[in-house]
Amino acid sequence: MIWTYAATVFGIGRSPIMPGTVASAVSLPVAWVVLKYLGPVALFSLSFAVAAIGTWACDVYVRTTEETDPSECVIDEVAGQLLACALAPLSLYGFILAFALFRLFDISSSGRSRKRSGCAAGWALWRTIWWPDSWRGLSLPWSPASA
Repeated sequence: MIWTYAATVFGIGRSPIMPGTVASAVSLPVAWVVLKYLGPVALFSLSFAVAAIGTWACDVYVRTTEETDPSECVIDEVAGQLLACALAPLSLYGFILAFALFRLFDISSSGRSRKRSGCAAGWALWRTIWWPDSWRGLSLPWSPASA
């Protein structure tokens, strides 16, 4: 059941209070270390690798559990938060802003996006949650070079 560990980020998705926010918060130290020592390209790459693994894991998880929108699938929040942090300056304020804006975009659009989704299983989670919410960050007025 490795897909369960991946989709729920080792059980973080089963947090009784705000599992998506907890998953986003847990990804911040990882993003900080990767951005500091390897740079924004490595963090972008990690985000897309997590997205690829997460797409597979959520697809298998949704098909296995037969749930259409499992709240415990939070790997999309990790991938999206990593992407948002790749666009932020390496500073406490940059990461706080990246976290706050990503959560705001995710929470405000997730319900509407899921209702419009026509994709099957785990792909729907990624098409409607991770991509739209994360790519909004590309228009934000910061860049890694501004740190």
